[in-house]
Parts: sequence; structure tokens; C-alpha cells
Amino acid sequence: MKISYKSFNLLLKFPFTIAKFSRTSTPIMLVEIFYEGYTGIGEASMVPYMGENEETASSFLSKLDLSNFTYPFDFAAIHQYMDEISAGMPAVKAAVDIALYDLAGKIAQKPCYSFFGSIPQNIPETTYTIGIDESQMIIKKVEDALQYDFKLLKVKLGRENDKQIIQTIRNITDLPLYVDANQGWTDKNEGLDMAFWLQEQGIILIEQPMPKENIDGNAWITAGSPIPIIGDEAIQRLADVTKAKGVYHGINIKLMKSAGLYEAYEMIKMARANDLKILIGCMSETSVATLAGAALAPLCDWADLDGPFMTTNNPFKTPDFIDGKYILSDEPGLGLKNPD
Repeated sequence: MKISYKSFNLLLKFPFTIAKFSRTSTPIMLVEIFYEGYTGIGEASMVPYMGENEETASSFLSKLDLSNFTYPFDFAAIHQYMDEISAGMPAVKAAVDIALYDLAGKIAQKPCYSFFGSIPQNIPETTYTIGIDESQMIIKKVEDALQYDFKLLKVKLGRENDKQIIQTIRNITDLPLYVDANQGWTDKNEGLDMAFWLQEQGIILIEQPMPKENIDGNAWITAGSPIPIIGDEAIQRLADVTKAKGVYHGINIKLMKSAGLYEAYEMIKMARANDLKILIGCMSETSVATLAGAALAPLCDWADLDGPFMTTNNPFKTPDFIDGKYILSDEPGLGLKNPD
């Protein structure tokens, strides 16, 4: 197998602000793996707070030698090999993992979702994320979501104007909402009060209300909350899943944190074994990682896979999307398409 890679700056349609930072673009590393006339495509979305960048990704990929691996690919062995090259770095490992699954699907002439037993008809509706902003910009973002026929919105909270943001959205739509506080709440009593208020506003779930280190505070809110509390920043890899039981009602799985599809699928199985609900989420991503996440989405309770709709220069065709859901195709691999 041979590998090539190139960096890409993914531009966001609107400034993206959460409780602790704001950005207008995301560095991406696009990876291609070539094997016996087939090409698999993968993606690393390297949001700055995760610590990966073009330099670290290039350094990792320059050391990668996949020539000892043949089809059918032993993903456990490949991930072990990548871990031996470098600990951590889940985003660039996800790029390799996704490219190999795309490659495996093309070789087998099967869609990627079939490797996991996903049933396309079971895919949940996905959300469009509304970042923290001034009221007029929030209205503009909601209007953008509505033009694409999203049936759910995800709202970033975690600052002093949380209620104002929700009320601004409620003035223009009654769509169900997910909320992500991104560790922004600091008082558990206020957090629980907020959970009850949010339930009255039609909120379906709340992600990461308090800092991930505050295990007792998050568990206290979870125990009293009328709506599901989902661990996000607290859940990175497979080893974190069992730690979520008793602290959260469920977990958010992101391929850029799980090092790709292989471990994400293991996380799904472990979450089910521990009676945890599952949200499959994303970073700022092109259609590559979005379709990879969509391959697992039918196995999850909720989905937040809005990357292609949040950007202005996605180099691939936006995946088919009808009535708030992605339409998984039967095409081999990810089903990725170039723009028309």
C-alpha cells in the first residue's frame, strides 16, 4: 500500500463560537491510500484545542509504512501499529482508518456501513449546530439551517446569555433542540435548574454541562435531570466509555477522538453493554468524515453530522440529505462523490 496526503484549510460559513473559544476555519489533512488499483480517502479534522496540526500529522504520516498489511485489513493490528508510531494523535489516525475502510469497501464492492451491520433506514435525523453569537447572527444561522430542511438544531451554550440564545431561537422556530454547554456551567445547582428550564423549551438532550474533571457535579446533574445528559469532552476513547456509567446518561462519539471507525464501533458496542445512549458527533469536517460517521449513525440514538453544511469550500459533493437525514447509498466504500 502507498499513501499520499495534503493539507487543506476548511473555511466555516459563520464564525464558530463555543463556551471557551471561537474560530473561522479548521485545518484538514486529506489522506489517500492506494492498493491494487483502488484508492481509499480519509480525513483528519484537526481542531486546534485537540493539539494536532499540519506539522504533527505530516510527521506521523511520513513514518507510516503500510506495506506489510494486505486485504482483508486487520484493523486491530493496524491501529496497534499506529499506536506504536505515536501515542495519541487520534485525528490523523482516523484519517488512515477511514481511508482503509473506504478502500476495503471498494475492493469488496460493499458500502462501508455494511461492515458494521448498519441499516440505512435506521439512520437518525441529524442536527445543524448554532454557535454562540449575537441575536441577529443566531437568527441568520437558524434561517440557513431551515433552508436545508433540518428537523433538529444543536445550540452551543455555556455563557451568561444562555437563556437569551434559546429565546432568540424560539422566536423563529419550534424545532426540537439539542444543547451543548461545552463544560461552560460551573454551579451544579444552577446547571440542574437550567436543565429543567431547557426541558420546558423543547430541548432533547444536554451535552457536557460541567467541566469533565468535575465528575461528581456532572453525575449530580445527571441524577436529577429530566432530559438526558451526554458526556462529550469526557469521552474520548474506548477506555472512557465505562467511566461514563453513573456520570452521564450517554456518550458522544466522534471519529476524530476515537481514531476512526474501528474504535468508534467498539465504543458503540461497549456503550450498549453499559446501557448508555449514543450520540455520534463530528468536528468541522468535509464529506469524507461525515460519510464515515454516517456509516455508524444507524447504530446510534442521535446524530450531529453537519460538517458539510457549516463550511464554504467542502471539496466534495455534500452527501444526499432529505427530511433531516442523510441517505446512505449502496455505492462501494464511503460513497464519496466529487462536486457536480
